[in-house]
Amino acid sequence: MMRKRPSSIIPDPLRPVALPAVALGVAAFILGAAAPTPPGKADVVLRGGAVYTLNAVRSWAEAVAIRRDSIVYVGSDQGVAAYVGPQTRVVNLEGRMVLPAFQDAHIHPIFGGISQTQCALADLKTKDEYVAAVVRYAAAHKDAPWIRGVGWSLAAFAPTGIPDKKFLDAVVSDRPIFLESSDGHSAWVNSRALSIAGITKDTPDPGGGRIDHDPKSGEPIGSLQDSAMLLVTDKAPPYTPQERQDGLRRALKLLNGFGITSFQDASVSPDALEAYRALDEKGELTARVVESLWWERDKGEEQIAGFLEERRKYTKGRVRATTVKIMQDGVMEVQTAAMLHPYKGKPGVRGIEMVEPEALKKYVTRLDKEGFQVHFHAIGDAAIRECLDAVEAARRANGPRDSRHHISHLEIFDPADIPRFRALGVVANFQPLWAYADDYIVKLTLPFLEDAQVRWIYPIGSLYRSGAVVAFGSDWSVSSANPLEEIEVAVTRMGAAGETKEPFIPEERIDLPEALAAFTINAAYVNFQEDKTGSIEAGKLADLIVLDRNLFTIKPEAISDAKVVLTLLGGRPVHGDFSMLD
Repeated sequence: MMRKRPSSIIPDPLRPVALPAVALGVAAFILGAAAPTPPGKADVVLRGGAVYTLNAVRSWAEAVAIRRDSIVYVGSDQGVAAYVGPQTRVVNLEGRMVLPAFQDAHIHPIFGGISQTQCALADLKTKDEYVAAVVRYAAAHKDAPWIRGVGWSLAAFAPTGIPDKKFLDAVVSDRPIFLESSDGHSAWVNSRALSIAGITKDTPDPGGGRIDHDPKSGEPIGSLQDSAMLLVTDKAPPYTPQERQDGLRRALKLLNGFGITSFQDASVSPDALEAYRALDEKGELTARVVESLWWERDKGEEQIAGFLEERRKYTKGRVRATTVKIMQDGVMEVQTAAMLHPYKGKPGVRGIEMVEPEALKKYVTRLDKEGFQVHFHAIGDAAIRECLDAVEAARRANGPRDSRHHISHLEIFDPADIPRFRALGVVANFQPLWAYADDYIVKLTLPFLEDAQVRWIYPIGSLYRSGAVVAFGSDWSVSSANPLEEIEVAVTRMGAAGETKEPFIPEERIDLPEALAAFTINAAYVNFQEDKTGSIEAGKLADLIVLDRNLFTIKPEAISDAKVVLTLLGGRPVHGDFSMLD
């Protein structure tokens, strides 16, 4: 049976209504009170603000009243007076903007939090800077048996994107080094790490991965792609439960500071599930979380029994273990994204297909039958088509279901597949921060694509216009977790920090209301909680944020300059406090 969508989700074709032109001011029209005779007073009243509700008609309001964890009134300053009693905390917003709290539909919080204590490479640009950071980290952590880090850019090793172990061997040879790339699909290791993993020139590529070799000697060069990374990490000491919990705490603080109170963790292990449960039981989980259980590529349907048990065991409190993550390909930059046609200049190279397409149809059909949502990773046009084909097979076998399967990343499309998202009810889950001409695009993607393919890089606007549901995620720690930076890029198709001055494929820009919807009500739809969150409406949970400025009154290029000054989860501050607004 199809789950009925509440008023916050627009009836078919499931596309959010664009904000009317007259509503682009601070408060073009005001939403009236939903409960004119309230039973009791509010605990908190926010008044004098620019409240953009993200409801079905994208109404504006001035005031919001909160009782316990829920919204009891949305409307005018005059109307909210009935909710003010002797114990009500009244906050005068002085024109600040109020939005539903952001929701991230694809993120890696635990690893992101852990990586903050490792060798930091994300803010560096060159090979020499990376090597210097390793030297500093090794000197400061002499007792660490492994040197681990994350954040190096494949663009620093253009045109191949493949680093060499010799640069690491020159500075640390007695301890293994494992450095994960910023996109999470490549690792740079030294000879000691290769030796511990038993990787030699004769080691075969694992399924779904690639060991890069020196083109002259044939020796492993120190670069590992996708599942080949596991050959090394399986030999490294596992993270302890305390390390995972501390990493999650750091991540939650960061995400709440960016206004995020709900997210979908894009890949969780049993150890990660335990970390979430531990914090939830301690009252420290300051977010509503959907867990994407990780599909092991070297296993088949036998793992579904374990998923059923994990769903039963861990779906409680603020956690729902209701989704399964399947990775179908790699990335464009090192030609592991699965493509319909060979990469330009690389005859016969079409990337890596992680799951055989007919097997994928079988697995997705079974998962769909068991009531799981499937969260796909697909970057190349072949992988996107294979994921859509799998959903189509599931619908054919099981009948239509309110499954809300979604495909993340979506870098290169065959345009023929764009209408299929709406037709199949598949959500397009983009990471919009990548949709501008950065070094990854210019140095490591465009040279390997034909001109006709370039037009269909991150076609966010086309998916919106097709009537598909579009949701956004950050993929942090791959890139920034700040939704305001990502919204700016979606609207401008230029770098949020001024990296570029010309829009990249400008016809794929979207407007601000569409971008905000993708991080609020549409992401809530992906997370099966649009009936409780994602818009500012009476009866919904008071998951709200206050910004220091109205995004509709500033230039699009300034959106990322805005700051979240208050984040509420169920009416309780998890970032900032009410006194900061007095």
